[in-house]
Amino acid sequence: MLRSFIMYLSKASWAQRLISHWGLARRVAFRFVAGESAESALGVVRELNSRGILATLDHLGENTANQKDAEQATEEIVNILDRIQHTGVRANVSIKLSQIGLAVDPDLCKNNLMRILDRARLYTNFIRIDMEDSPYTDKTLQLYWAMRKLGYQNVGIVIQAYLYRSEEDICHLMNDSGRVRLCKGAYQEPPEVAFPKKRDVDENFDHLANLLIEGACSSGAPNLSPDGRTPPIPAFATHDAKRIQHVRKMSQQLGLGKSAMEFQMLYGIRRDLQEELTGQGYPVRVYVPFGARWYPYFMRRLAERPANLWFFLSNLLRK
Repeated sequence: MLRSFIMYLSKASWAQRLISHWGLARRVAFRFVAGESAESALGVVRELNSRGILATLDHLGENTANQKDAEQATEEIVNILDRIQHTGVRANVSIKLSQIGLAVDPDLCKNNLMRILDRARLYTNFIRIDMEDSPYTDKTLQLYWAMRKLGYQNVGIVIQAYLYRSEEDICHLMNDSGRVRLCKGAYQEPPEVAFPKKRDVDENFDHLANLLIEGACSSGAPNLSPDGRTPPIPAFATHDAKRIQHVRKMSQQLGLGKSAMEFQMLYGIRRDLQEELTGQGYPVRVYVPFGARWYPYFMRRLAERPANLWFFLSNLLRK
């Protein structure tokens, strides 16, 4: 019930206007968001790199409503790729297709995505297409496959373990040696399309992780690129110690080397786990979001973990 209410607030314009201008909310949000500017985000990436941790940068924003905003968002993403190249940080970029025009015009989105991928390819960098809520799943995968058919090798996708369809999607992706970030999923989905119970999501995550590890082994277990930009085939995005232990155990059993997989975590969450895994020799990549449009992302972080909500409320009570 509480999670559903927070997810409602994440999409409510009145709540966004109220909360995003509230100083306390901004201060707490910036535990999970690396500021509003590219410079602040790059500063975070430099600090992560100094600890042996990689990054993926996400200029926040989704559901643009017109061509002008979609093209502006595309320009901002291209600029981030330029900044990564010029600064030499060990990072790639994550994007949402609804940010670059998917809800406005699929052809507009396709053209914008090609522009981003062309710039990334120029720099030998990599673009991860984030998965959004289920109404966008088919459209997102269709554009991913369209890019692969056009010859783009520097693009990956996200698959969400809470969706019933994800096993079929991963099997298809592994047939093409696609680079996949596996996460549990952060949106409020109906029981018709997603497992409603956490234990079922956890069980499916482990099952899908097995498929990814097997697929990586079958594809020759490509390693993380030396510059830290192009990830291996499987990326496991979780802060759940049990899921991490399962991945480690299965990869050891199947002989998948540590550099042929990576763990991904969110900025501001479980720094202890990030450092522990890095110290054990596993590549760790932190998802670093930034930008003025931080509100929906922040609310989803509150909704998905009670600890995040209590952190927010405890700061509120101090004021």
